[in-house]
Amino acid sequence: MKKTHATRPLLHIVLLSLSIAYSTAFAAPATQELVLLNWPEYLDPELIKKFEKQTGVMIREVYFESDDMRDDMMLETDGKGIDLVVVNGVMVDIYRKNGWLVQIDSPKVPNLKHIETRWQDAFPGAHDYAVPYFWGTLGIAYRTDLFETPPTRWMDIMRPIESLRGKIGMIESVRDLLGMALKALGHSANSTGTGEIKAAEQLLLAQKPYVKDYAYITLSEDSPLVSGEMSVTMIYSGDALMLQEHHEKINYVVPEEGSNIWVDYLVVLESSNKQDLAWNFVNFLNEPENAA
Repeated sequence: MKKTHATRPLLHIVLLSLSIAYSTAFAAPATQELVLLNWPEYLDPELIKKFEKQTGVMIREVYFESDDMRDDMMLETDGKGIDLVVVNGVMVDIYRKNGWLVQIDSPKVPNLKHIETRWQDAFPGAHDYAVPYFWGTLGIAYRTDLFETPPTRWMDIMRPIESLRGKIGMIESVRDLLGMALKALGHSANSTGTGEIKAAEQLLLAQKPYVKDYAYITLSEDSPLVSGEMSVTMIYSGDALMLQEHHEKINYVVPEEGSNIWVDYLVVLESSNKQDLAWNFVNFLNEPENAA
């Protein structure tokens, strides 16, 4: 977690390549394996065991720590050696245009009928190439016992009080950082105006001395928000719920200036030679009992 932003994606790309090569060289011939590129702690281990027991197919997860890191890993490997990817909605159409995605084989995913069409149509390219996995919001998690006045706006952490110096966590995502800085200034998160983007950049630079880390916060009992090393962090809603299991004084809020609704999708790669198995796994995850 202490490596620089430039070093971390390269390290993960090397490890991914070695991991793929190792499994190719040493995997038992009788064992089929699906490789899933995923966030850490984003898939219930019990579900993996259940699928493996039912099918005899092993699931191997390769992890990324940010959307940017995942995109770097895909660019460096061209998706080779990976069967499925968890990808954020705004990148689905870019992945499709890069030729990385295979179109959904609908007859092999009959459980699509359980998914609301609003999520299938939420982003360009998603309807035909991506199956919704999770959705939520981007907001602020904070320790209620460390604030006299709770944060309710992005500006509360973008232009923080002095006592928050070195106590703020920010997500390592260019899109989220810039987008929420734009929202804090009253602009659209999707603004392309040069002046508005420059103002957002200056806001983030002024905030920098108050930020403890630009990385995605750990979600275990050792998390800096649980220990109190951080008082507040930018976070995705589902992860805030996980942290609340470790500390009763953690609260989550969607800031008054507004935020974004995110959708993560499961996609199967064109380069995979196990596409039928991959769709089987996607369909398994969307069995109502498993999805719940």
